[in-house]
Amino acid sequence: MISLTDCIEMCGLTEAEVDAIAEHEHLPETAAAALAAWLLANADDGAPKIATMIRDDVRHALRHGNREHAAELLAALRHFMAHHPEARPHHHAGGGG
Repeated sequence: MISLTDCIEMCGLTEAEVDAIAEHEHLPETAAAALAAWLLANADDGAPKIATMIRDDVRHALRHGNREHAAELLAALRHFMAHHPEARPHHHAGGGG
């Protein structure tokens, strides 16, 4: 039988990152790990979508006064962004004026 730890390791994210996706999508952790793996492997915008999910969770925690949880989520977001630079928004250089 595959354990939750196995699922998390296979998707390439940390438990905190998978927990944030599970929270955002209202999914069990195993399903969140599968979703993360699919997004990262198959969707061109998979990493940015995951980053947005975690950011949304941070905002939700702050709106509800749960600063401790927001800090945990922010740490997960920082880790995710450090390991998935493709999640950063792309800024287009353009001339204006």
